[in-house]
Amino acid sequence: MTRVRETELYLPVKAFLQAQGYEVKAEIGAADVVAVRGGEDPVIVELKTGFTLALLHQAVTRQSMTDWVYVAVPRPKGRLGLRLLKDNTGLCRRLGLGLVTVRLADGLVQVHCDPATFQPRKVAVRRTQLLREFARRVGDPNTGGATRVGLVTAYRQDAVLCARHLLDGPCKGAVVARATGVARATRMMADDHYGWFVRLETGIYALTPKGRAALTENGDG
Repeated sequence: MTRVRETELYLPVKAFLQAQGYEVKAEIGAADVVAVRGGEDPVIVELKTGFTLALLHQAVTRQSMTDWVYVAVPRPKGRLGLRLLKDNTGLCRRLGLGLVTVRLADGLVQVHCDPATFQPRKVAVRRTQLLREFARRVGDPNTGGATRVGLVTAYRQDAVLCARHLLDGPCKGAVVARATGVARATRMMADDHYGWFVRLETGIYALTPKGRAALTENGDG
C-alpha cells in the first residue's frame, strides 16, 4: 500500500481556497499553507496524513497569528474512521480550530467545521444524574482511573443491601425495602440486573447462587 504524503493534500486545499478568491502559498514560515484575500485576516492550514496530537499543537500555536486556523487530513474510510472524524470534529470545535478533509481519490475538500469560539452546551439531565449518583454513593469504594468493569455504583450498593437481607431466606419486596431503606428494592429485584435474585411467587424474592457468590466476594457470605 502506497503511503500517503502531506504534499498530496496541498494542491486540493490550494485549489479549494483559490476558488474562494484567496491567493495561496505553501511553507510560509512555520505554516504549511497560508491564504490571503484582500485585507482580511490570513487563513492558515496545517496538513497532516492523520489526526495527531502534534497536529493540534501546531494548529493551536498558529492561533497566535490569526483566528482562521484549519487542520487538513485525508478523509477517513469505514465506520470507525467516520466515527473518529466526528469525535475529532468536536475536538477541533472546542479548540477553536477549523477542520477539513481531502478525498485523495478525486481531491474533494470538505469543511467539517470553521474556527469559532466554543461554548460548551450544558446538559442539565447529565448534571443531575452525576450529582444524584454522587449523593447516593456510600463512601468512596472505587479507585480513580479504574476500568468500568466491576465499579461499585450506588445501584450496586443498594443491590448488595437487598441481597444481604435475603441471606436469611425468601422475603417480600416491600419488607426488603423497609428493612434496607432501599425504596426501589422490589423493582431492582424484579429487573435482576446482576442475576442475583429470583422471584419465587408474586412479590416474593430469593437469592440465587450467583448472588450468594457476589456477597462472598464482598465479604458478606
